[in-house]
Amino acid sequence: MVVIRLALGGNRDRKFYFIVVADSRARRDGRFIEELGFYNPVNKAVESFRINMERLNHWVNVGAQISPTVKKLIKQNSKKTEVA
Repeated sequence: MVVIRLALGGNRDRKFYFIVVADSRARRDGRFIEELGFYNPVNKAVESFRINMERLNHWVNVGAQISPTVKKLIKQNSKKTEVA
């Protein structure tokens, strides 16, 4: 199954997450199919969330499942993602 989830980047003190499309059997930070955006919970001064909604909709239409965390982030930032 293909899933849209977070992949950890950055280091221990400055966490940074990529929103990726990956096979559910792949490791969290391992191989992925496509990168859709990012989430930066540490630095709120700069842009902290971005996602390509066109590609997200494409993957959902072909059967990819969205992880609960990514759903929550999209819902929280829905005003920002509609404009971007």
